[in-house]
Amino acid sequence: MPYLESLKVFVRVVELGSITAGGRDLRLTPAVASNRIKELERRLDVRLFNRTTRKLSPTEVGHAFYDHARQVVQSLEDAEAAVSDFSQNPHGTIQVTAPLGVGKRLIAPLIPDFVDEYPEVSVRLRLSDRKVDLLEDGLDVAFFIGRPPDSNLKLRKILDTPRLLCAAPAYLERRGVPQTPQDLRNHNCLLLRYPRSPEWFWTLATAEGPMRMDVSGSYDSDDGDVLTDWALAGRGIVNKPLFEVREHLKRGDLVEILPDTPPEPAMFGCLYPHRRLQDSKVRLFIDYLIKRCREHLSAV
Repeated sequence: MPYLESLKVFVRVVELGSITAGGRDLRLTPAVASNRIKELERRLDVRLFNRTTRKLSPTEVGHAFYDHARQVVQSLEDAEAAVSDFSQNPHGTIQVTAPLGVGKRLIAPLIPDFVDEYPEVSVRLRLSDRKVDLLEDGLDVAFFIGRPPDSNLKLRKILDTPRLLCAAPAYLERRGVPQTPQDLRNHNCLLLRYPRSPEWFWTLATAEGPMRMDVSGSYDSDDGDVLTDWALAGRGIVNKPLFEVREHLKRGDLVEILPDTPPEPAMFGCLYPHRRLQDSKVRLFIDYLIKRCREHLSAV
């Protein structure tokens, strides 16, 4: 068993690029993760990583060993999933990712109830508005809002969620209320941007069909909640799913603009590798989250 644990550490260190990150992902301290790697190198009598003060990278042997080690770890996970099906007592870890806004408001609050129902399952939730690679990062499920990426992953649609443009009353008093989509070009639009980000423009729903509006502003961020905070501070116009700003709208902290030409609804769904659905805990988790999310958003 110690050898298998060391293999798991080695695989995650390669995938995440550092001993600290690999250890953290497996809930190990950097010292313990480093010792696991050293024990593996002593057992194999090879050096698996090139180490410098700034970078950790697999050696040629390390690269070759990773391919086989990953298969061993994957086979072990598959075996545990098969046993879990027969025992009707799902156990193990589910690796989940979601955008910040969705993760905080929808996904995270539902996870404790799922774990209460299946106490042998642990869930590790990573929140980020950046694009993730499920296979490279070893994830089981990725929730998303927006246009689904082209991939070989399986997709389950939860529902289409309305979006709207909104701004703080103070901003609209200072800069004026846009009357047409074209007026957005004269406003400070708050954009979600990061490398390979899709949000370099907004697509509005009009009577004539979708209208692409190239917009810009003085602020952008890779954190959607930061954009909401800037909007609340009167810094510009934000494009948001309704459920993320509903309470701000009710209190009057934000005001909807251009209601006749809102942004097109965004798909809310999840992606997962096809083989993961063979794992009972992942299948149960996906079914549970989809059902609860639909119930919540349908009531909005």
